[in-house]
Amino acid sequence: ATGKKLQADEEAARHSYWMATIQTDVPLVADLEACRLHGFEADVLVPLFEQLEFKSFLRQLERLQRLFGGVTRLPPQPEPQPSSSDNYIPARASEDDLWFDFGEARVFEPVVEIVQTAEQWEAFLALLAAHGGPVAWDTETTGLDPIAARLVGIGCSWDGETAYYLPLRHTTGQNLLEEQVLAGLKPYWEDAGRPKVFQNAKYDRLVLRSAGIELAGVVFDPMLASYVLNPEAGHSLQALAQNHLQIAMGSYTALVGKGRTIDQLSIDQVARYCAMDVVCTYQLLPVLEAKLAEVPRLGELLKAIELPLEPVLADMEWQGIRIDRDYLKELSTELDRDLQTIEQDSYRIAGENFNLNSPKQLSDVLFGKLGLSTKKSRKTSLGYSTDAAVLEKLRDDHPLVETLLNYRTLSKLKSTYVDALPQLVNPKTDRVHTDFNQTVTTTGRLSSSNPNLQNIPVRTSFSRRIRRGFVPEPGWLLVAADYSQIELRILAHLTQEDVLLKAFQTDDDVHTLTARLLLGKPEVSADERRLAKTLNYGIVYGMGARRFAREAGVGQAVAESFISAYKQRYPNIFTYFEQTRRLVLEQGYVETILGRRRYFHDLERQGQREREAMLRAAVNAPIQGTASDIIKLAMARLHAKLQKYASRLLLQVHDELVLEVPPQEWDQVLPLIREEMENAFTLCVPLKVEINSGKNWMEAK
Repeated sequence: ATGKKLQADEEAARHSYWMATIQTDVPLVADLEACRLHGFEADVLVPLFEQLEFKSFLRQLERLQRLFGGVTRLPPQPEPQPSSSDNYIPARASEDDLWFDFGEARVFEPVVEIVQTAEQWEAFLALLAAHGGPVAWDTETTGLDPIAARLVGIGCSWDGETAYYLPLRHTTGQNLLEEQVLAGLKPYWEDAGRPKVFQNAKYDRLVLRSAGIELAGVVFDPMLASYVLNPEAGHSLQALAQNHLQIAMGSYTALVGKGRTIDQLSIDQVARYCAMDVVCTYQLLPVLEAKLAEVPRLGELLKAIELPLEPVLADMEWQGIRIDRDYLKELSTELDRDLQTIEQDSYRIAGENFNLNSPKQLSDVLFGKLGLSTKKSRKTSLGYSTDAAVLEKLRDDHPLVETLLNYRTLSKLKSTYVDALPQLVNPKTDRVHTDFNQTVTTTGRLSSSNPNLQNIPVRTSFSRRIRRGFVPEPGWLLVAADYSQIELRILAHLTQEDVLLKAFQTDDDVHTLTARLLLGKPEVSADERRLAKTLNYGIVYGMGARRFAREAGVGQAVAESFISAYKQRYPNIFTYFEQTRRLVLEQGYVETILGRRRYFHDLERQGQREREAMLRAAVNAPIQGTASDIIKLAMARLHAKLQKYASRLLLQVHDELVLEVPPQEWDQVLPLIREEMENAFTLCVPLKVEINSGKNWMEAK
């Protein structure tokens, strides 16, 4: 059939062949320097970005103009010079995803040994047994889900030059017997005394667990080392190889393409791809260890926190969490009714029917028919913007706005959680398995994706009902253990503010105490305590009077008086904030109590607004980052103690750990949770944990 098609379309086939042929003899004279990007036409881009509502691009444009030498609104600043104490990264070098240099990558091809026969397999095992040092490993699989993916092949290298590839499940070519290979490698992989190196070890750990192997002895993970060195850098193997080894690696997407899986490629193709992975992983070991040695606290952070946490997260991902699909179905039906009621209310208030999900129709109603001020919005291609930020500004201008905000909240809850979660249940385990990301946030906090189970809202009564859909093993308890006011306790430790220190040391209610101090009276109401609580937490994140007024629902003058009184009552806090601002301007980074760094490059080059935002983040980073370090330590400690129990960790949500516990273990596990969490790290004020249990997550909160 193919031959007939070629004969019938010979001319088209020959033309396609000519078009696809790369001509290598063209007398081309190219100025590579002229190919560099030299800024953007801001006069063209700014109106376009505003029209398309590309807010993040607008915020970044000034920085990108400087980065690429374009025209900026601000005068050029001199390039800051590195100090002897910091790891200075100039602006262009720090923008790995936007900047490139020609000729930086070195040509490197590892030696590839494909193990396909029984004799080669026995020889490989003998070589592996004789090698006592670190070995870099990689598994090739059919997908990104480690629990569902099929193992296709295994690669390793122990010298950074030669790689061995063991084909297991390729659709063509001579594979080794998978059972034989796994049985042969199982004793090695499960031996904690045999040092192993993996890039993104958590993934390979879960792949091997699916194959019946419990990985032990992982001594290094370049991805985690890179994250500790600079959380804002790229941590993929391709980025690490380019930045630290000057090796340009091929991508998985380019190798496999669309609509295929890696087992459909030839053994030789995959062997060469896998070889580059393991050889680069091995070569990164001494390079990154040397960089960590330059800042010993970062090396200790990797060994004491990030590496021990990886198998904990793997276990949590493997375990997953059960959801009550019948309950969520009922909740979805109830939400449908509520949304329909809100729609009718909106029509009545507006005096006409319109599509609440149409930005154009909504703009016409709000700014046209109802005549709301357009000064709180901005012009778009569809009229005036009606995004969440605009509606918040308009909240008090017309009763329809509050109704619209309520509609959007419920609609998002329904689509993001109530309707989506049942579709994500793994049919084999009857559980939802999230991914815990260890190298995403700049603060050291963990994040969750596929699905994001850290972002389930708790503020409204209806959003809390979503948590009722998360349930334990039948007959078990779902347990929530939450650090109480951990960021305020860290703030007290860092600032040595006497009032806060005494409050936490005597277990006083710090929010009631703050309200009494600010208002100058011995007894305060629940609303006054709420104001103090909003301010206590807001101060940690640099909240000013305007935002405090908005969030607390008070006037601007009241908000300003509260903040002024706060500064008088807690002077050490603001002294610490100012010291931190000066420090980050001097050295370009801040540290947590345990030494985790967050870098703030080019502060002097930013506009006033961007600079202030970065300084607020710099003040908050040691507080939030220390809280992250502490809960990571607690997770590893608690996980180790739970190994002799059936109880298990399921989720980590900011300062909260969620477990499922069989009732017969409750009396033993409850004090264990408290002991390990409250003693994970020693501050000059005690850590306190609130522990609750129930039949579902809502009851446990």
